[in-house]
Amino acid sequence: MSAEIIDLAQARAKRAISAPTKAPAPVGGVVQTAGKAPFLFWTGVSGTSYVHSVYNLFECPPVEAANYILVKRHIDGQRTVISIGRAIHAIGTLNLAEIRLRSAQLGANEVHVHLLADDTTQSQQIEADLRGSLVMA
Repeated sequence: MSAEIIDLAQARAKRAISAPTKAPAPVGGVVQTAGKAPFLFWTGVSGTSYVHSVYNLFECPPVEAANYILVKRHIDGQRTVISIGRAIHAIGTLNLAEIRLRSAQLGANEVHVHLLADDTTQSQQIEADLRGSLVMA
């Protein structure tokens, strides 16, 4: 699996300069980047697209403040959204333990992590926006 390191400060700065991204919701609510890049864009009910880093359940790193989507990836490559949530603890390993436990309980095998919320309020808004547009199994 290949990965690309991004500078979150630069990403936030670019986002602050440009207007919010609006895009029509694609089929299934997801747009995959070219090739096998480890990023997917999930579109909320508002039309805003949110970039998510995609991890196999066992490769997901500890995450601090983040939104996440638990996904069941099928053998044919199709993805089914299982759950949408937020990492709320200041300790990344505690969040990771909760994500893995929830994934095991629900049968998810991928974790899609969005790290660009500026604060708790924006993270809650992103969660609500995604919940409104994504159909969960």
